[in-house]
Amino acid sequence: MKKPLYFFLPVLILIAWEITATFINNAFILPRLESILAVLLNPTATTYTMGTGSLIDNAKASIIRILLGFLLAAVIAIPLGIGMGRSEFVHEFFDSTIQILRPIPPLAWVPLTLAWFKIGITSIVFIIFIGAFFPILLNTIDGVRGIKKTWAEVAMNLGAHERQLMGKVILPGAAPTIWTGLRVGFGVAWMCVIAAEWLPGTTQGLGYLILYAYNFGQINVVVAGMVAIGLIGIGFDVLFKWVEKRWFGWRSLER
Repeated sequence: MKKPLYFFLPVLILIAWEITATFINNAFILPRLESILAVLLNPTATTYTMGTGSLIDNAKASIIRILLGFLLAAVIAIPLGIGMGRSEFVHEFFDSTIQILRPIPPLAWVPLTLAWFKIGITSIVFIIFIGAFFPILLNTIDGVRGIKKTWAEVAMNLGAHERQLMGKVILPGAAPTIWTGLRVGFGVAWMCVIAAEWLPGTTQGLGYLILYAYNFGQINVVVAGMVAIGLIGIGFDVLFKWVEKRWFGWRSLER
């Protein structure tokens, strides 16, 4: 029963879209599904994108950028989160600054980013880094602090030192929550990469393609780019869910 319902609303939206587009008869306001599918079903073609590269080329550029920013955020946020979760001193030292910076939207950093890194991939990666960093950090802290004290006490009573405690108790116990932070952080980063590709000097990426296509009135390419963003985002989220189910399925047994 779930599968038919799962596709019911998307199909309904597509039908409503096509009916409305036919009635309006203005491709700049609402393009027909046929023109959008023409772009999506020919992802390697450059005919529709007026020399900005194919849909595949721009998607690759966006994915490379998000992986750079996301991995950089993970490499910094996870160790820092573990330190803040384990040590009150480290937590108190960093917490006030993090609480001040955390509510600032990633795009608010754009002027400073351009001033610091100028035009180029470094600026884009930094915006992505900011978007992914805080969800990963906060979930890592919560994961470490959420470990049952009895687990650590038993391990220490059995003679485990700090390194063994970290490898056998802390990290395995916090891993599901850290993974959730990675999943959320990647979702935020994926939204940031599109907006970051609107920065001056960008010449490739799905965000750039969307803006470029809009400037030339190619709304069908705009919508195709948006659909590509959604499909890629779903693909990565499915991967995160699969890993979570495969490696952290035991977590549901505790609830």
